[in-house]
Amino acid sequence: MTEQRDALARAAVERLFASRPDLTERYGEAGRRKCVEDTGHHILYLAEAAATDSPELFRGYVAWAKILFTGLNLPETDLADGLAALAEVVGERVGGALGQRALACIAAALRDLPSMPAAVPSFLRPEAPFGELAQAYLNALLAGDRRRASALVLDRVAAGAPVRDVYLHVFQPVLREVGRLWQTGAITVGHEHFATAATQAIMAQLYPHVFQSPRRGRSMVATCVSGELHEVGIRMVADFFEMAGWDSHYLGANTPARSILQAVEERDARLLAVSATITAHVGTVTELIGAVRAGLRGRTLRILVGGYPFNLAPDLWRKVGADGCAASAAEAVALAESWEAGPGAADGPGGGPRSGFGNGLPAGAPAFLLRTR
Repeated sequence: MTEQRDALARAAVERLFASRPDLTERYGEAGRRKCVEDTGHHILYLAEAAATDSPELFRGYVAWAKILFTGLNLPETDLADGLAALAEVVGERVGGALGQRALACIAAALRDLPSMPAAVPSFLRPEAPFGELAQAYLNALLAGDRRRASALVLDRVAAGAPVRDVYLHVFQPVLREVGRLWQTGAITVGHEHFATAATQAIMAQLYPHVFQSPRRGRSMVATCVSGELHEVGIRMVADFFEMAGWDSHYLGANTPARSILQAVEERDARLLAVSATITAHVGTVTELIGAVRAGLRGRTLRILVGGYPFNLAPDLWRKVGADGCAASAAEAVALAESWEAGPGAADGPGGGPRSGFGNGLPAGAPAFLLRTR
């Protein structure tokens, strides 16, 4: 499907516009071209869901798209008709078990589409821990005032607030809220990029506090898969391990498999934490884990995965060959500690408990089907 996606996207859009002459009048030729481009992204998500037999992945993507459509004042029927047109083309051009799984994914999404929410409530709550700080921090970021955002956080930490709590109750909900605001069209991608970059810079300012914990002789490597650019979540995971006394080695975004394996060997790591926030990268996670295990030469290494797709599909970590999955940085540390405890910990790929650490960012799915700019 991935290899055919350009042809599939063009055929689906051609069918959609043929069945809906009003779309040409509303969006014109430029809208048609954008629709083809975005449907190509759409197919990437469908392909991963079908390849792993995880309909939840595509359903999550469509749910994200419905909220996006609402923010753009586009009718839900445009989304439903686009999915139906794609199903027709997939049914004709994609055969075998993969095609059947793809059709099942689309059918499930279409069935659930009417009940999917058209909006997401705010991730910020005044009554939550550090709720007032989180709101003030968001306001500073949206105003483009990184100095004030930094001062708000650093002053609170200087007054005794634990860095862990700032990560969990300020950075995480604020970045999720930024993603929600972008998804609904309330802010631009520029605002989102600024908020992310500013938060990373402020996290770096907190490192003197992060590195205060006594060392425990345990080493871990944290990374994003190749092609993955959303790195704040895995950086938080690395910092949580550091605060738990581990020697963390954060490799950042878009790291190739060979470099990851080299880092595991050089740092004598006992754990590899891998993040993927975009469903289209699930296959890359599978390839990375396979390459790392093949290169270990008998060495013992636990592999922990996390991110948006793993939160959607509870058993996805098993399918990519990982040892476990965690829904947050704190849970990632707890799971790793349980493995280190020895007795009672499950062994082998896919044998660990399921507790995907989220990164606090939007799913990263592109707008698709008749998006206007």
